Amino acid sequence: MTIRFNVIIQFFLLLLLVSCNSAIEVSQHSDEEVSIFPDYKDVTIPPNIAPLNFQVQVQEEVALLLTGIQGESIQVLGDAKGLFSIPANKWKNLLDCNRGQDITLTVCRKTQDGWTAYLPFYMHVAQEEINPYIAYRLIQPTYTFWNEMGIYQRDLESFEQMPIYENAFTDYNCVNCHSFSSRDSEKILFHMRAKHAGTVLIQGKDAEKLNTKTDETISALVYPFWHPTSEYIAFSVNDTHQSFFAHNQNILEVFDNASDVVVYDVNRHEVFSSPLLKSDDAFETFPMFSPDGRSLYFCSATKVESLPMTYKDVHYSLCRIDVDVESRTFGSKVDTLYNAKTEGRSVSFPRISPDGRFMVVTLHDAGNFSIWHSEADLYIINLQSGEMRALTEANCPDGTDSYHSWSSNSRWMVFSSRRMGDLYTRPFFTYIDANGVAHKPFLLPQKNPVEFYDDLFFCYNIPEFISNKVEFDQKDIARMMKETNGIDVSFSTQP
Repeated sequence: MTIRFNVIIQFFLLLLLVSCNSAIEVSQHSDEEVSIFPDYKDVTIPPNIAPLNFQVQVQEEVALLLTGIQGESIQVLGDAKGLFSIPANKWKNLLDCNRGQDITLTVCRKTQDGWTAYLPFYMHVAQEEINPYIAYRLIQPTYTFWNEMGIYQRDLESFEQMPIYENAFTDYNCVNCHSFSSRDSEKILFHMRAKHAGTVLIQGKDAEKLNTKTDETISALVYPFWHPTSEYIAFSVNDTHQSFFAHNQNILEVFDNASDVVVYDVNRHEVFSSPLLKSDDAFETFPMFSPDGRSLYFCSATKVESLPMTYKDVHYSLCRIDVDVESRTFGSKVDTLYNAKTEGRSVSFPRISPDGRFMVVTLHDAGNFSIWHSEADLYIINLQSGEMRALTEANCPDGTDSYHSWSSNSRWMVFSSRRMGDLYTRPFFTYIDANGVAHKPFLLPQKNPVEFYDDLFFCYNIPEFISNKVEFDQKDIARMMKETNGIDVSFSTQP
């Protein structure tokens, strides 16, 4: 009887809440803007994104009205801290009905005279959807502690985060450099360093442990990028070091004493290269294939001695070479798209949109590890005209904007940003239209964004779009890395 009575009481309380919610009527309008976190004002969003919940700094009781040209309106009461938790189903319907249109958001505060509305703000709902998942590594800021490191995936249509691989399964070793073949969740690789070292390569239900250090290469394979056929993967090999600074805005500098670029043949378990990618007089790194697979882009700097004291003298150019991976042949010359010697800055992380029209790079003062450079910004290159310009609409004037990844339809980009603080990298999304113009970015939505980001003492590292959920048994991967010898990769000099 008591249980039934409680259920009835809860039902009537719910009806009362809904009744109060639906009865919100604005009696006064203010010309005052309301401050919100995250800043979702005037952003362009995909029609399949999770609710963009936000919080207002207002003492009174608050409500939120969401309206669009099409579909139902939504009314949401804020909680005691001013957080608006937007109902997922209603939000999804509102966005779906208003593709290509603006939705209006009006925050209201309750006074003695009724509900007073702040100035409304808007979100534009794009026609194009976003890939439903991103993958990233969560790691503590200075890379000095490996405890609880892992690679995770986030459902962008909800708030669910799921592990891809957590290093607790392999004695808290380092796991890094996750990469996917054309955003395919069934074709993934990542490295393990220190304990149980090796590269994990997964294709569907098949998994391999690879031992990738050869006598002819500087190191084991490092920064990857898959060829469109999935049968080849470009890598850098790097002799990498770190320096920490006590009196510098950029507290960490990561630099290479040597680096080359090679290509890995997945079927033959061989790597091959070219003297133009493997020079003793240059540092080559961050390779990427063009969408058609016929070009290999990479970053290259003239070798500098006496590192790390001379780290400010290292400047990377953006280069391109022809490649035929099946015949294992490269072009006879290297083209330079951005010349660091004449321009005076440094390029990292070249990424071409899947439609082949635009490339986005990170530009910074020196070196190649831009995620620790406060001056780092995103730049876009029109590959048809060669024009290069700052991605001003997405960049933050006083924070790092760095690693970036394109969506399958070439309309969305996720990138790493430290605009919320100097230590913690957070993922932001920006819409890039057909003319290569970015729109105001928005922070990865969370159920309670204030509490979530205040309590998260980890950085998001290497955000990558993926088209589906990654599904494999972590225990199987751990067992393979612990108990098997792995496959030795060889270096081939024959085309």
